[in-house]
Amino acid sequence: MVWDYAEGNPLGDSSGSWIVILDGIARAFSNSFRSTEKNVMAVVYQQNAAQQNLSQDKVVSTDPPYYDNIGYSDLSDFFYVWMRHSLGRYYPDLFGTISVPKSEELVANPYRHGGSENAETFFLEGMGNAMRCLSDQVHPAFPISIYYAFKQAEQRTDSGVSSTGWETFLGAVIRAGLTIVGTLPLRTENASRMVGQGTNALASSIVLVCRLRPTDAPVITLREFISALKREIPFALRHLQRGSIAPVDLAQAAIGPGMAIYSRHSKVIDATGQKVPVGDALALINRTLDELLAEQEGDCDSESRWAVAWFAQYGFSEGEYGIAETLSKAKNTSISSLVDAKILVSEAGRVRLLMPEELPVEWDPERRSMLTRWEVVHHLIRVLETSGEEAAANVMRQLGNSVGSAHELCYHLYAICEHKKRFAEATSYNTLVKSWPEIVLMARTQPSHQSEIFS
Repeated sequence: MVWDYAEGNPLGDSSGSWIVILDGIARAFSNSFRSTEKNVMAVVYQQNAAQQNLSQDKVVSTDPPYYDNIGYSDLSDFFYVWMRHSLGRYYPDLFGTISVPKSEELVANPYRHGGSENAETFFLEGMGNAMRCLSDQVHPAFPISIYYAFKQAEQRTDSGVSSTGWETFLGAVIRAGLTIVGTLPLRTENASRMVGQGTNALASSIVLVCRLRPTDAPVITLREFISALKREIPFALRHLQRGSIAPVDLAQAAIGPGMAIYSRHSKVIDATGQKVPVGDALALINRTLDELLAEQEGDCDSESRWAVAWFAQYGFSEGEYGIAETLSKAKNTSISSLVDAKILVSEAGRVRLLMPEELPVEWDPERRSMLTRWEVVHHLIRVLETSGEEAAANVMRQLGNSVGSAHELCYHLYAICEHKKRFAEATSYNTLVKSWPEIVLMARTQPSHQSEIFS
């Protein structure tokens, strides 16, 4: 948050314009209060989520606080002081305090609760109470839909990657007696918002579809849980990738199918008979996802598998020729083949992968006797970043079936960048996947303009 005033044109057509703001409010109101029945109006109440009775026999859709991502009440103070000054005399009940009330706000702020551990406990108990209140009152014929957007690869353990925010939230949902029966990634986040500018910010919210867990839900062992993950996650992963979910959102979206397995059982127990906690289950889900992404690499050609292995170690930096030669034998290729494929430069005992912007502009896929998945991905990135989606669609049209699993390779390369904290390269792979559906559509519907691609 930048604590400053925007300098938008009040009469322009951008987001800072009064005209745009008023038009948006008017359209929102006209849709919000529209009803097919006469004399039916929307009604708004404010109540504590852990103590409310508004959801009795209702269909519930909710968007709870995201752990410690946003200090809502602290941000509200910036506006509250001016609203109180102007409106306090007309709405004394709403503006009776000097600043926004904060003690019951369900956000894990360490400074408010005396440290991270106390803040996590506060959030877990509060979210558990709120979810239990919902599950006790919701209409039994309908599921609860819960929107949640929390970038979840926060910490690494011996078992894999887990996240305090997701772990605490999901733990509260499961303790409330709910089971996750479905997940829907929805593109809800605006790329123009401040946190999304120049970063790998989340593009989607994940909607968890929950129902009450049966009282006779079975107990399974940890081995059975892992087997179920390996059996069910591959289908879910293919489904997500076919929908071209952004790689930055993939790990978060894959949590849903994994936690659906965990939450539909009353317990998952380890070899000692102890209950497997949510955090360990999340780590296993992430590890399974990493393994599946790595397995998809096996469908690639030898040159691309070499490039992926080298990229994981060196990125686009230089490395020793001897190491590259040894790796090429393991991947059943050769340095000369990699140079001929235009994905590698080898000079003076050093080698490095060519960055997308270094690839030859005159590249013509129709004249190549053998196309590697690596060069397909990176030429598409080069064309997309320099000439836009239409030019990338022209390239994809020429590639035809040679596109192969280039789409899947993007997810694997993004995962490598995420683990290695190579955020600049990660952005390129994320952008290509997000643009993929539009590029494919344009490639199918527009005539070829080959002369424009290489000009």
